[in-house]
Amino acid sequence: MTQSTALPALFISHGSPDTVIADTKAAKWMKQLADGLPRPRAIVVASAHFEVSGKVAVSADVDPETIHDFGGFAPELYAMHYPAPGEPDLARRIVSDLAAAGFDARAVESRGFDHGVWVPLKLIYPDADIPVVSLSVDPRQGPEHHYRLGAALAGLSAEGVLVIGSGSFTHNLGVALPALRAGQRELDVPDWVEAFTSWMNARLAANDVAALIDYRAQAPFAVENHPTDEHLLPLYVALGAAGPGGEAGLIHDSSDFGVLAMTMWRFSPAPAMAPAMSEA
Repeated sequence: MTQSTALPALFISHGSPDTVIADTKAAKWMKQLADGLPRPRAIVVASAHFEVSGKVAVSADVDPETIHDFGGFAPELYAMHYPAPGEPDLARRIVSDLAAAGFDARAVESRGFDHGVWVPLKLIYPDADIPVVSLSVDPRQGPEHHYRLGAALAGLSAEGVLVIGSGSFTHNLGVALPALRAGQRELDVPDWVEAFTSWMNARLAANDVAALIDYRAQAPFAVENHPTDEHLLPLYVALGAAGPGGEAGLIHDSSDFGVLAMTMWRFSPAPAMAPAMSEA
């Protein structure tokens, strides 16, 4: 039996836009994350901030722009750019794979990198020298849809393509805003956040896909942590992209502003089996 060298899929909690300039545990972790990964030939990011209803959009720009899709932050953030190239051929291949799996998928142009794409990548791959394709999530569809979406991309990891789901393990922005505006990053984690993240982590470690897909009914304080679930949907893309029988590993667990869990997971494909030797 030989081990597969396929890349894992990652779920990254990207946090607020200023994570890229913040001295937080999550930012420090992302800065060293690439050291433990084979260098990908390309990166596909399913971003919580790329919302498209009724179809799957795949960015196909040659030179995507950097989108500053936020307000009220430090001026230096608006001067930042992430000049990674796109890869239209990969985008078209993804559209073909998704269509074969029954999705209405389309390549789109004039779609730059939103902060769900460029903020984590600027920390993980600061040289911006790896082609990047971004993938939309559908706010009208739930976890099962996005798990199947990820599963349709499972073959990419063996070809050197890193699939990242970029969202937030918890995302009640209404509760987080006062602390965010006051810059109070180091706050205690409330019990209702801890209960939710503990449940999710346990289910992910157990590879309990059925329970995870039904998280809004089964997880404690699910709606309180995700009033809308677009920021958790990229998790399911990453989970599906590892393929069946993969291994889940918790790679980072911290919090920001008390209620934003910056939890991150790695989903490794199942080891490939070597073909059996026949007797002479």
